[in-house]
Amino acid sequence: MPQQAQPDPAFESLLEFLKRSRGFDFTGYKRSTLMRRVEKRMQTVGLDQWDAYHDYLEVHPEEFGELFNTILINVTSFFRDRDAWDTLARVHVPRLMEGRGPERPLRVWTAGCASGAETYTLVMVLAEALGVDGFRDRVKVYATDVDEEALAQARYATYAEKELEEVPRELRDRYFERNGHGWVFRNDLRRHVIFGRHDLVQDAPISHLDLLVCRNTLMYFNAEVQARIMARFHFALNPEGLLFLGKAEMMRSHAALFTPVDLKARIYGKVARPGLRERLMMLAPPRGDGAAPRAGLQVRLRDAALNAGHAAQVVVDLQGALVLANEPARHLFALGSADVGRPVQDLKLSYRPVELRSRIEQVTAERRPLVLPNVEFSTPEGEQRTFDVHVAPLLEDGQALLGVSVAFVDVTRSQRLQSELEQANQDLETAYEELQSTNEELETTNEELQSTVEELETTNEELQSTNEELETMNEELQSTNEELESINDELRRRTDELNDVNAYMSSILTSLRLGVVVLDHDVRIRVWNRKAEDLWGLRENEVHGQGLLNLDIGLPVERLKGPIRACLEGRSEQEEQVVDALNRRGRAIQVEVSASRLATPGDLLQGVILVMAEKKADNSGQAA
Repeated sequence: MPQQAQPDPAFESLLEFLKRSRGFDFTGYKRSTLMRRVEKRMQTVGLDQWDAYHDYLEVHPEEFGELFNTILINVTSFFRDRDAWDTLARVHVPRLMEGRGPERPLRVWTAGCASGAETYTLVMVLAEALGVDGFRDRVKVYATDVDEEALAQARYATYAEKELEEVPRELRDRYFERNGHGWVFRNDLRRHVIFGRHDLVQDAPISHLDLLVCRNTLMYFNAEVQARIMARFHFALNPEGLLFLGKAEMMRSHAALFTPVDLKARIYGKVARPGLRERLMMLAPPRGDGAAPRAGLQVRLRDAALNAGHAAQVVVDLQGALVLANEPARHLFALGSADVGRPVQDLKLSYRPVELRSRIEQVTAERRPLVLPNVEFSTPEGEQRTFDVHVAPLLEDGQALLGVSVAFVDVTRSQRLQSELEQANQDLETAYEELQSTNEELETTNEELQSTVEELETTNEELQSTNEELETMNEELQSTNEELESINDELRRRTDELNDVNAYMSSILTSLRLGVVVLDHDVRIRVWNRKAEDLWGLRENEVHGQGLLNLDIGLPVERLKGPIRACLEGRSEQEEQVVDALNRRGRAIQVEVSASRLATPGDLLQGVILVMAEKKADNSGQAA
């Protein structure tokens, strides 16, 4: 295999800083994807060195939020991969409900829920299958993500029109309500969804699940972390539970934990793990001459191994050959039927995870059991585990030596539990009942103790979820109010400025002793000053927005059509004309009319300005 590129120490130091300072552990993410996203954020702030960006984060704490939003891409949508959702709703949800009494709830977990679109898609699917009342009575939905900002948006459950394009109209009308410019998911169903922060890498899984939805999330983790997460998913599901993955995710390397139920839709079932005694079995029939005595010896060896063995167990005869291995041992050490009868010294088992040949010889010679504590071993799935290796002689009737049993007792959980208990004992000096309660709380935060955690009471989960939603809504409302106040202040300031400008312009137009009319492109009246009112007897509110050429006033507007068109069409900057007219009192007057182009500083035509002045008659009675 090609060698993997050595990790960049500066980048690894940056990841450790993020984990230490903000509690986000990205060390399990694929390095190529992770480095590409961090580099994208570094380019935004103008940096090109990991160390420099490390220093920048320490000086600018607000940058953490921008970085996490860049890394944690909350790409989601309603009914993404529609065919898979249709298959889940049509085939698998009814199967989950078969034989389930009304008193047994349906527990569902959506891991990596982002902004909640996929979670509410699942709620609609279940509500359609069970009915709204059935959903409220029987379904409990847990939705988790590592991104608090995405969780806040999911709790708010408000989406724009464009985000609901993939939701059928009948479902949108049934499960969403109009809220201003957006749509908000039904509150009575939203109360049955518990949102909370959860790190798939570090935090314990939710247990006793009937359906676990984790779509297009695992792809961001490397193989080792994926194996750990899948082991937790296996623990979290009920025996008949289903795992629903995304279109881009396969389960080739986890066939021991999950089996395809519907491969096209990426729906998998849990592989059951039988008890130790049922899994212990012979890998090959007896060989050589004297078949009957040999078979009897194998039976006695099997019984003795069952009595002495714990967890993964192998049995070696006096010639040093492997004669028996139970199913956990076969899985743990990759043993096959062809390995039965081979000398142990020819197998990796003889030196991995610990050197066994000398220990087997010692036990054979002394006929006393030997324990090798705290042996570290990395499983084929990449999980680091600790074993106590028990090497014990197998005696018939306590006398005749038949062979040697080697048992690998998994003490990983007990080792870590012991460490946690020692730390807890340093901090706690209370009674046994208080210590027991505290240990249960610690178990919920430690991945190795999750198999012993009992299910939280449903009422406490609902209260906690409701309180979190109320706190989030209060914070959002406060932030919105502050933004609205700021906008109102800005609008008030701009309104005052506009009023001042309008008052100033109005005073200018009022003070003019000339009639002023401003027309737009369509020769509609936009401004009609007081002198124009005095001349023609119409108030501004009576003529505003009307076509000048349609007015029935003493001014012969038809004679103004030519000058106005010349200005609008750019053929003239100004046109002047003297016309005979009748003022508002019916007196005949002569009016000098000047039509000028109204344009912006960039010479963008806005309309036409008409300036009208009554010509004064001279002493002889002639118009001046």
